[in-house]
Amino acid sequence: MNPMKLLQLKGAWDTFVKNHPKFPLFLKAVGENGACEGCVYEFTVTTPEGKTFQSNLKLTSEDIALIGQLKDTFM
Repeated sequence: MNPMKLLQLKGAWDTFVKNHPKFPLFLKAVGENGACEGCVYEFTVTTPEGKTFQSNLKLTSEDIALIGQLKDTFM
């Protein structure tokens, strides 16, 4: 991994957190209580024009392993 890209990512994340302070708290709560095999994540995105996109996914053991790796790398 390129350390400079990680520093840029950290800066972008800090800006994101400043703009959306409740979202990291949401991610923390989900990570502590809702990241288990079989959990279903649902996503809805609504554009400014009102168009809606929806999807969901059921977490697998491989997904849980990836989440753990991401936590270890970035937190």
